[in-house]
Amino acid sequence: MNRVFLFLPLAIFAVMLVYFGLGLREDPFEIPSQMIDRALPDFELAGVVEGEPGLSDTDLLGQVSLLNVFGSWCPPCAIEHPMLMQISRSGRVPIYGVDWRDPPGAGAAWLERNGNPYQRVGDDAQGRLAIDLGITGAPETFLIDREGRVRFHHVGIIDEDVWRNTLLPVIEELEAQ
Repeated sequence: MNRVFLFLPLAIFAVMLVYFGLGLREDPFEIPSQMIDRALPDFELAGVVEGEPGLSDTDLLGQVSLLNVFGSWCPPCAIEHPMLMQISRSGRVPIYGVDWRDPPGAGAAWLERNGNPYQRVGDDAQGRLAIDLGITGAPETFLIDREGRVRFHHVGIIDEDVWRNTLLPVIEELEAQ
């Protein structure tokens, strides 16, 4: 009986080792999106630039497009921005922007300074659309198909590698459908 108690800590350690070992197989950077294969939520956002149109879910219908969530307060968004400008200049896919949780005028000023890669930009100052999309931080980007359904969700910076090896193949596949 005493020998059983001697091996109990070893057995508990072995169970914990297996449990944590299985957890290491998961990708800690992958955040599953509940939006995949679902229609975009209905939304209508005011424009960030006064006098320019805002953004609504119907703007993304009829074409494969990128929906990018950014903020002027977001350092990773500034890192990603030159790549978005390059994608926009290429004309490969239209990009739509959601300015998330910025004070009035901050998003417009940021785009004026850094350039505007977006077809349209909506102001989500209260974060309601971000909640509906399940946003956890910025930048986040969604690939939207012609019917307005979310087909892919990328969390983090879009760089050359992400563009060429992740987003572009999905765009090509969606366009072929």
